[in-house]
Amino acid sequence: MDQRARLAAASRDGHLALRRVERQQALIERLHAAGGQRVRLAQLAREQGVSARTVARDVERLRLSGVPLQTHRGQGGGVSLAPARGAIAVEFDLPEAAALMSSLAVLGPSVSPSAASAMRKLTTALGRAV
Repeated sequence: MDQRARLAAASRDGHLALRRVERQQALIERLHAAGGQRVRLAQLAREQGVSARTVARDVERLRLSGVPLQTHRGQGGGVSLAPARGAIAVEFDLPEAAALMSSLAVLGPSVSPSAASAMRKLTTALGRAV
């Protein structure tokens, strides 16, 4: 494979990975908004403009990453995210916070309301830390 083909493949792969991350973030936001109620994969697929199989793969990736998604099989099945009981307190050191910020920067800190909020909170926390 020549250099141009490798660069094109890397760019395409990077673009697809970015789209997947954006889609997964949108899934988390949508499921959070459902307040713990099941949402069918077909409905999520329609909302995202992808196939139900793509949504199923995204859900599995999120579950394997530690996102507490619950899958429900059968005719009334789907996926749900337990409602949060409030803010989650987490402590990061400076390099950890910077790593999260750089990840958000790649994704686009305004790709979703939660991404924008996370970036604001991290920026504010770092401003107080230094």
